[in-house]
Amino acid sequence: MEVNSMSLARQVDFVFRQLEKELTNAPAGTVLIHIRNNAIGKFGLKHHPIESRNGQIETEEKGLTSTQVHAFRQLAIDALKYRRDWSHGEIMYDFSVRPSAGSWSASILYESNYNMANWSAGFKPKEQSKREYR
Repeated sequence: MEVNSMSLARQVDFVFRQLEKELTNAPAGTVLIHIRNNAIGKFGLKHHPIESRNGQIETEEKGLTSTQVHAFRQLAIDALKYRRDWSHGEIMYDFSVRPSAGSWSASILYESNYNMANWSAGFKPKEQSKREYR
């Protein structure tokens, strides 16, 4: 099946399934999805940096559980209904595990992108005013 024939929701579902193993090992990070013509072209996971203290790498906290990854995937799909009227851009899902509370949190950021090269034939800037400013 071609990517262009799949809904964006199915594509996001696919992305989260591909990243599931990485998410279960990441205590925090950002899932990035690049979209062009309503199709995902590139995706990945930015892990938060490894911390060290006094020259020693601290033991990593455990990442999301399988249940939390499933809930995160569903949240990502459900959040698509808030994306309006754009077909090119990025979606960023920031997440963090709070092991002491036994919970996790996520926030979603949408960024639309437009390319002026696509509009250059019909776009002509207005003439500058001949008025001088003092």
